[in-house]
Amino acid sequence: MSSATWRSVFTYNKYAQITAQAVRQSLKETERVAAEKRGTTAMRYQKWENGVGGTQVFLNPEEEKGPGKAAV
Repeated sequence: MSSATWRSVFTYNKYAQITAQAVRQSLKETERVAAEKRGTTAMRYQKWENGVGGTQVFLNPEEEKGPGKAAV
């Protein structure tokens, strides 16, 4: 069995995502939390017309931090 058998099952991006998740889960608590924060992506959408940008809309808005919610 070759070392590249994962290629017949899923793409490289999926492979990288799975391995990164496994590495993050193996870290100590403080390092794991910091690594998970780096993995968060903020996506915005903005429609432009006639060279003028409209308002920016977050496609995956962050959850608001309130008094009973843990900071991630």
